[in-house]
Amino acid sequence: MSQLNPLQGIVAYPITPFTDGGDAVDTTELAALVERLVASGVHAIAPLGSTGESAYLTEAEFDAVVDTTVAAVDGRIPVVVGASDLTTANTIRRARYSERAGADAVMILPVSYWKLTDHEIAQHYSRVAAAVDLPIMAYNNPATSGIDMSPELLVQMYAGIDNVTMVKESTGDLSRMLRIKELTDGALPFYNGSNPLVLDALKAGAAGWCTAAPNLRPQPCIDLYSAALSGDHQKAQAIYDDLAPLLRFIVAGGLPTTVKAGLDVLGRGAGDPRAPLLPLDVEGRAELAAMLGVPRPA
Repeated sequence: MSQLNPLQGIVAYPITPFTDGGDAVDTTELAALVERLVASGVHAIAPLGSTGESAYLTEAEFDAVVDTTVAAVDGRIPVVVGASDLTTANTIRRARYSERAGADAVMILPVSYWKLTDHEIAQHYSRVAAAVDLPIMAYNNPATSGIDMSPELLVQMYAGIDNVTMVKESTGDLSRMLRIKELTDGALPFYNGSNPLVLDALKAGAAGWCTAAPNLRPQPCIDLYSAALSGDHQKAQAIYDDLAPLLRFIVAGGLPTTVKAGLDVLGRGAGDPRAPLLPLDVEGRAELAAMLGVPRPA
């Protein structure tokens, strides 16, 4: 992986902007958003995760987001593409496309209508890994995927699949991260995907924080990571206390819905989320505006 090996720091998740009516991806706005994130000082960009509404995109739209993001980043920091899909075949297609486009890594979330066995999950990752040379971030988020991977399974795949090299843990259970650390003696990098847990995760040794928050408040996110990395826990706690209401709000309201509303409040409209998701309601927008320091119109 270029730039950072292993990947470290703030991994920022951009939303996917849509044109009015949600009929198409607004690649111009996406490029501008990615440019702002890179310029803010985040350490990596990860398009097409849950925040990026990847589940609601056509394959042509998926490819357009990959191409636009890689071009906008232009090699300055790593790009980790969320290449997940219901089928192994299309996950492979997405991972291969990301590799050809110039991504530095792919993030894979096992998604399935049927509950998968550990053997089926491992085979899914093995087949994707065999199809690409990119590092793979195994992403555990049962709240969105319906599949929960134990620390033991994740460590097993890390040991047995060469390019499964990192884990994003989004359950909000710190003990899982500590178990991964224990089982590998700290060799397997793990990343926090639960915004409210970020400070505890960084203290526990998380290699980074995967988050959509930099779309709205990038500098406090970077400052929090820097303070935690340097061991200045008092400063990190103060920054976290300031950020925590926003972190809880965007998670509780759904990341695409709340982050897009926040960008609109800040004058950087990115369109509404795609149905069946709905825009944030008036009361929610007012609460979010207050958190972002945007006064109500007279």
